[in-house]
Amino acid sequence: MSIEEVDYNAIVDRYESYGIKIDRKMVIKAIEFAVKYHGPQLRASGKPYYHHPIDVAEIIAELKFDSDSIITAILHDTIEDTDLTYEDIKNHFSENIARLVDGVTKLTQIEFRAHNVRQAENFRKLLIAMSDDIRVLIVKLADRLHNMRTINFLKKPEKRERIARETMEIYAPLAERIGMQKIKIELQDICFQVLHPEVRESILGRFKGVVGNTGDAIENIINSLSKTIYPIISSAKVYGRKKTAYSIWMKMKQKNVNIDQLSDIIAFRVIVNSVEECYRVLGLMHSTYKMVPDNFQDFISTPKNNGYQSIHTVIIGPFGCKIEVQIRTQEMHDIAELGLAAHWRYKQNHQDNADGKKYTWIRELLSILDHNATPEEFLKNTKMAMYYDQVFCFTPKGNVISLPKGATTVDFAYMVHSDVGNRCTGAKVNGSIVPLKTELVNGDQVEIITSKKQTASPNWEKFVVTGKARSEIRKTLKMQQYDQYVKLGSSLIHKTFKSEEIENEEEALDKACEFFHKSRLDLLYAIGQGSICREDVLKQVRPKQNKLSAALSLLMLKKKKERNNKNEENKVPIHGLIAGMAMHFAKCCHPLPGDEIVGIIHTGSGVTIHTGECKSLKNFTSMPERIIPLTWDNNITNIPFIGRIEVSLINQPSSLSVVSSDIAKEKGNITNFKVKGRNVDFFDIAFDIEVKSAAHLEQIINTLKMKKVVQQVQKVR
Repeated sequence: MSIEEVDYNAIVDRYESYGIKIDRKMVIKAIEFAVKYHGPQLRASGKPYYHHPIDVAEIIAELKFDSDSIITAILHDTIEDTDLTYEDIKNHFSENIARLVDGVTKLTQIEFRAHNVRQAENFRKLLIAMSDDIRVLIVKLADRLHNMRTINFLKKPEKRERIARETMEIYAPLAERIGMQKIKIELQDICFQVLHPEVRESILGRFKGVVGNTGDAIENIINSLSKTIYPIISSAKVYGRKKTAYSIWMKMKQKNVNIDQLSDIIAFRVIVNSVEECYRVLGLMHSTYKMVPDNFQDFISTPKNNGYQSIHTVIIGPFGCKIEVQIRTQEMHDIAELGLAAHWRYKQNHQDNADGKKYTWIRELLSILDHNATPEEFLKNTKMAMYYDQVFCFTPKGNVISLPKGATTVDFAYMVHSDVGNRCTGAKVNGSIVPLKTELVNGDQVEIITSKKQTASPNWEKFVVTGKARSEIRKTLKMQQYDQYVKLGSSLIHKTFKSEEIENEEEALDKACEFFHKSRLDLLYAIGQGSICREDVLKQVRPKQNKLSAALSLLMLKKKKERNNKNEENKVPIHGLIAGMAMHFAKCCHPLPGDEIVGIIHTGSGVTIHTGECKSLKNFTSMPERIIPLTWDNNITNIPFIGRIEVSLINQPSSLSVVSSDIAKEKGNITNFKVKGRNVDFFDIAFDIEVKSAAHLEQIINTLKMKKVVQQVQKVR
């Protein structure tokens, strides 16, 4: 439609239809600004660009946010894409709205940089902005949601995939972190459709086969549960819902099972009026039906960080079906679905001080900003901090510490305080001393034992799972390494000055610092590290030398740079190897980047790299001096590695073709295969595949699991 056809009042009526009161005059003014300043700009769909901010604002209205949030959504692209400035918005609307718009604005000044750097920098600014006002994140999520709803209009598949991957890795977890389950689920489903369309269709097809007549199955179970609950709590409401294709896929990966082995692809919710009624319903469920052990979680007494509260239990329900039942109040349900938006509704659009405590994770992410040297490292650690399946543990004083699933006592220590983590020497779990790499479970009481003489260990990086712990360890190790190089540099330059009979070392160092534009500590660090030669320092202290020696020095420096460049090109992607020693990858376990690895020293033939769980290591238990701990370089180049998998295929035409085709689609290259067994129904094949990493091989395995012709697939260990 043309600019003249925009019906401003109809748009505002649409916003108000969600049951909110807004400042009509200011919202209409914002729409007029968007239409005027975006003017002739078009979206990839061919529609006028101003449709996008107007639709984003409707998502904000649906979430029942305030006028400032709606106006921010309408104006969120104007500073970047139009002539409208920060000062213009401040003068025509308010300083608060200008600040919110600036927080959401895309960062065009770094668009020319490498994608991973740009993504990290964008995320960095987003974190800083939303730490001041969480509404920045809400508008950003609404903006991303609308962009994902229209992603099919983008012509380039690689651009669609890049945006979908970024959304899956950053924005969906952020939505979950603030409890906006509804937005998270929609983002994940759209991304899943873009990134793995065939897998998604396969899951949906097999879901119908497992569930059968889904409507009848859900309705029958709802009726049966209702008959159990209504005589005691007549106001209770029982609902049933199907899990999304992405949720089913993730559960299949986590539990390493097929779809027909999952018990909770349909979940049931019971909504009641009070917390007391929640526990009464729980009692009814457990007294009427058999409870499945190890599947009970009480998030009412111990809420998640994002404010989520509910009781989860799995029972052998009506008709012998294993089902998940979630029990909560209406307020809990609204908060579970809409998170922060529901908090605004229940607290009359004002966050109280208690709400700030629910978002301490934002401050934790911000603390990671200071501890990471590169944007890539920052992005990796913040992703680790956002993804979580919570475990709740207690300090000796009874304070609750929430951690990701798989977290260790060292993660716990760093969550208490950075100094506690760095000085950690041991831990007690439920009163018993345990190894530091012990994984914690719900309800553990943890006591950290510290010592002033202790400092972070490089080995801790191998088993910690939280971004905070990893970044703090790296920060501490870098400081230790700095001190060590300073001491080494000091020793080297002292010996050099002494051999050259330079008496006033202090004056000589000052002269060198002035030439190299470095502080004394930084100069000594550079000498110890080897980036500045002692000869170069000596040349500045004693600058008189003939032309021949100067030319010779330049030639030696050039040769050294050439050697360094050559060494960098042929850099072995593993830390911990002895310089110059030959290296081989073990063919018994096929280690890949991402696997825990160790080296076995063989006299005369170098080091063989094995996975940490390789059975061959048992042969060297009596020779620990031949085993060396190793770690992968984080900056591995595109070197191909060989991963081996074993696949059990249904014996029918085209089975092998399906598997080889899917491996190729996932960018794997089959280098060898061997039939290991065959019978009337199945045949077993081992494949050697060139992959980039353990995660790449796992991606191939997960893809193959979805194929009907594949009975079983696993990595050879």
